[in-house]
Amino acid sequence: MQIITTKQELLQQVEACKTLNKSIGLVPTMGALHEGHASLVRRAVSENDVCFVSVFVNPTQFNNKEDLAKYPRNLKRDAELLSNIGAHYVFAPAPEEMYTAEEMAQTFSFDFAGLDKVMEGKMRPGHFNGVVQVVSRLFYLVQPDRAYFGEKDFQQLAILRYMVERSELAGTFGSLRIFGCPIVREASGLAMSSRNERLSDEEKTTAVNISRILFESQNWAKEKGATVAKVQQRVIDAVNAVDGLEVEYYEIVDQTTLLPTDTFEHAIGCITVYCGPVRLIDNIPYGN
Repeated sequence: MQIITTKQELLQQVEACKTLNKSIGLVPTMGALHEGHASLVRRAVSENDVCFVSVFVNPTQFNNKEDLAKYPRNLKRDAELLSNIGAHYVFAPAPEEMYTAEEMAQTFSFDFAGLDKVMEGKMRPGHFNGVVQVVSRLFYLVQPDRAYFGEKDFQQLAILRYMVERSELAGTFGSLRIFGCPIVREASGLAMSSRNERLSDEEKTTAVNISRILFESQNWAKEKGATVAKVQQRVIDAVNAVDGLEVEYYEIVDQTTLLPTDTFEHAIGCITVYCGPVRLIDNIPYGN
């Protein structure tokens, strides 16, 4: 496995792969890798001739500078994990390699057709602008045939699919396909996340209640007289009743449009919860 830190070297390796007609899989990450990331990389390795993984804590998608500073970083450990599961190249650039000073200072603009106005977008204005900025740049650099993202960040996945379908990327990379991969959970049920590293043992035990309540809510949705509004509020009340947890939002929306829905068919419940100072996200599907 080779670690690459510059765009020039990355482009050289990509060109070499393209010359040999090798298919390329890309897994964009911000590092602090766990089994959830590993599942994406294993799939990319199995479905492509070459697997590129980016490890880059993208500053333009953080609203909170303190959150950016505290985000866990351990490239050595990440590289060992990636090497063991068969990744071929790791692209780990510095911020100044990815962006000019002007790009860092200005907000990247993209028309999300309203997908960025709800849930995470509402709570973190500009967040998805930063996500699209870095992912589109990675797509241009790596020119992948397939790119893999976790379904835990469901809204992000929907936005990236929209970006590829509607933007010039669809013409530039006609073969590019976005794949969403299932949430990987710890044995307790807690959705794996890099942010879990910031939880104490006690907070981890507390955080398990998030997934427990979400899974229970699938049964609540089947009860006689259940409505989306009632289940939504029941989840919020149940999580808030756990000492140490505070719901930022819980919304049951259509899986495609991300708009509020009054039916459980093709719906997904998306939640953000503070466990102490750590912000955790999770989701649960309803219906088909």
